Amino acid sequence: MAQSDMLTTPELAQDAAPEAAAGRRGRGAAARRAQRSGGGPGLSMPFITRKLGTYEVLDEEGLSLIERNADTILEEIGIEFRDDAEALALWREAGADVKGERVRFPKGLCRELLKAAPEVFTQHARNPARSVQIGGKATVFAPVYGPPFVRDLDGERRYATIEDFRNFVKLAYMAPSLHHSGGTVCEPVDVPVNKRHLDMVYSHMKYSDKPFMGSVTAPERAEDTIEMCKILFGAEFVDQNCVTLNLINANSPMVFDETMVGALKVYARNNQACVVSPFILAGAMSPVTVAGTLTQILAEVLAGAAFTQLIRPGAPVLFGTFAASISMQSGAPTFGTPEPALVSYGAAQLARRLKIPFRTGGSLCGSKVPDAQAAHESASTLNMTLLAGTNFALHSAGWLEGGLVSSYEKFMIDVDQLGMQQRFAEGVDLSETGQALDAIAEVGPGNHYLGCAHTQANFQQAFYRSSLADNNSYEQWLAEGEKRIEERARGLCRSWLDSYVAPELDPAIDEALLAFIAERKDSMPDAFT
Repeated sequence: MAQSDMLTTPELAQDAAPEAAAGRRGRGAAARRAQRSGGGPGLSMPFITRKLGTYEVLDEEGLSLIERNADTILEEIGIEFRDDAEALALWREAGADVKGERVRFPKGLCRELLKAAPEVFTQHARNPARSVQIGGKATVFAPVYGPPFVRDLDGERRYATIEDFRNFVKLAYMAPSLHHSGGTVCEPVDVPVNKRHLDMVYSHMKYSDKPFMGSVTAPERAEDTIEMCKILFGAEFVDQNCVTLNLINANSPMVFDETMVGALKVYARNNQACVVSPFILAGAMSPVTVAGTLTQILAEVLAGAAFTQLIRPGAPVLFGTFAASISMQSGAPTFGTPEPALVSYGAAQLARRLKIPFRTGGSLCGSKVPDAQAAHESASTLNMTLLAGTNFALHSAGWLEGGLVSSYEKFMIDVDQLGMQQRFAEGVDLSETGQALDAIAEVGPGNHYLGCAHTQANFQQAFYRSSLADNNSYEQWLAEGEKRIEERARGLCRSWLDSYVAPELDPAIDEALLAFIAERKDSMPDAFT
């Protein structure tokens, strides 16, 4: 089945699944070439299945200590669920001690509830070949989420627009090493606040056929996302399958507010995945120590993730964490530093013990431009992301300036790095070809491998080839205009956007989505706050 033929109804999704799997096998050679070369627009890499072990920073004693301390927080200090009477009533009915908005949890209650949540699940895309596994040994890379500003292809830092949003969705669709379309890839401030979610969700559905995230900025916006998903996939399919991931941040320390709880209830009730993520700037929103931060994160996740199971047992949920340190001099967030890496490694271990998928990391940095600081900080965070065993990696491409900016240039540079990570995750090839004994025997002592049969047969896919790095001679670099990587990234980005072709969408579904959006927009006045 051609990519453009993989349309959107649940019936097609079910019928196409075996054929899509065959298509994956058939394009294996092309995918391997893409992995070695950084790929190109339109080529698709499947989600990563890690063949590497995970890096662990805590032993059994350390993990048990943090779990006991988290239980102490839950039992003695408690978590607040603010301005949501239903949430408080559900916790009281489940056996928790509820006083005002503070909920204290009997030991083991949250863990017992979480036994109903799936350890591994599939997030379905409208193109079945793009569906992703969340959990197990899978890693899924998704782009930057949330910045109000962009740094555009002319080098200007400005507020983001809906056109920027569409551009980033298109780039994520075209990037082979991104497996997911993401969510709020930038905040389009030229569209009213109360209506922009409709345009954003539609952009993911229209301009990409990869999986995507829903709106969480108000419960009614989450409801709109669900209704649009029902148009795209069919109501019954949505009820029985995960078709959207949704970011539910704890308002750390130890608070879930009405907005996040409201969105969580909508998605969990509709069997859609919630990524319950404490948003931590250690030293301000958690203790300054790694162990203290891990303890608070675990307590917050246990409360929020378990609540999804009170809404609908079996609803998919992820253990999420976003952890950064702060400068004790200025209070500004810092990235790529050792302590948040240790937090994420430890949180990944705790998630595996809970048997739910894990989200952290990305390509994070505090730099204002895609310079050496951005590269070093992003590489440090990204390497940790993979080695921790992360299942869903938000902010994998385009993040700049501590998450305030979505950068076109850095998006392209990050995508190249993600391709390298995908290759690294394959581990060591121990097949007959990988062992290369025939090559060693053919060449013998004192000769070279350039012309031997093994090299000739394998050189095209032997090594990852960056689409942006300049490895030519100094003289050739001079002759080609002395271009820095940012300039090469701008050129590649423009080339991708110029060559973009939208994935086919059933015209009847597109018409129904546009009609729903028009009706919802007409039902309310514009609001810009």
